[in-house]
Amino acid sequence: MLIDRSPACKGSVGCASAGAGVSGAADGVIVAISAPLCYVADGTQSMLAGARCVDYPCGVRRVSQRGRTTMTRILSIDGGGIRGVIPGTVLAAIEQTTGRPIAELFDVIAGTSTGGILACGLTAPDGQGKPRFSASALVDMYVNEGSRIFPHHALQNIEALVDEKYPVTGLETVLHKYVGESLLSETVTEIFVTAYDVERRKPKFFRSQDAKQDPTRNPPLWMVARATSAAPTYFEPFKLQGASSGEYEALVDGGVFANNPAMCAYVDGSSGPGQVRPDDMFLVSLGTGSQNRPLLYDAIKDYGKLQWAQPILDVVFDGISSTTDYQLAQIMGKDDYFRLQTELTIASDTMDDVRPGNLGDLQRQGQKLIDDNADALARICHRLTSPATP
Repeated sequence: MLIDRSPACKGSVGCASAGAGVSGAADGVIVAISAPLCYVADGTQSMLAGARCVDYPCGVRRVSQRGRTTMTRILSIDGGGIRGVIPGTVLAAIEQTTGRPIAELFDVIAGTSTGGILACGLTAPDGQGKPRFSASALVDMYVNEGSRIFPHHALQNIEALVDEKYPVTGLETVLHKYVGESLLSETVTEIFVTAYDVERRKPKFFRSQDAKQDPTRNPPLWMVARATSAAPTYFEPFKLQGASSGEYEALVDGGVFANNPAMCAYVDGSSGPGQVRPDDMFLVSLGTGSQNRPLLYDAIKDYGKLQWAQPILDVVFDGISSTTDYQLAQIMGKDDYFRLQTELTIASDTMDDVRPGNLGDLQRQGQKLIDDNADALARICHRLTSPATP
């Protein structure tokens, strides 16, 4: 799943059915895959003294001639509706600082809900092997298209008691425009996007590596984005048609179990069962702003199903995100794990507030996150652009 896309990388990688080896031309840009034998685009094979292939169940890893792996870079983006402006603003600053697109800085991009939309948008191909959109362009998407995704009208809150709050037509129109018809297998960087199958009652993971290996798991990117953003009460579930007639999956927002998908991405990038902590992983996790409105005891103590329907989503999403942050901070430590999150002191904490004033506030909130974490962002950019070392 984790593919070397550094400028020094030499062509494409494949595998043969026998033997064991690695391919490549220079220390630090060797690629190892889970198959027994590796080869480069021109079909040549090489065995380098002291090097080794490492068995990674989800794809590929770089190894040095000394047999040590180089850093694998993972970006994770939370869900949060229109608040995707905040991580988008941070990513635009990283692109500006490094002079490189996000898709070239990370080996895998994980996302849930609005984070999944960003993951798809940042890796959608332009037809020439480059990302179609910059992070700045995706911030503009939220600002310019937010009212189409979340169209408001006078009787909306009353109608939402018995139906989803928004029609899907606006959301799907925007996804077709910004994510497009490219297939999951065609992303310029590996992605990992979450959803939840409400009929089978189990998580659904969209992985571009799976799509490359299995055509039945290769939907268009706009469908991936639509499924991960089908937040209950906001949008109707997405019915993803299967390979056989009558087969389908009923998918809702992955935020119901992984609003912060960083732990899922961490485990997915592991070395396999029993070896969850590779020494070479670097993970950047971006939040969409933490809730700051307390649910006061006297106000909620007599809530029933109707009153809890909306706030319980906020509680679940925020609680999951914070718990995942705690877990990864304990596992990975401060040098290899960065969590950038902000308390929503400027912008609204609702997921669908698309008033022009709030859209501007969300951008200012993103800039505040950048300013408050200037040192951390400098370290992140340094790690992302430093040459791979054995």
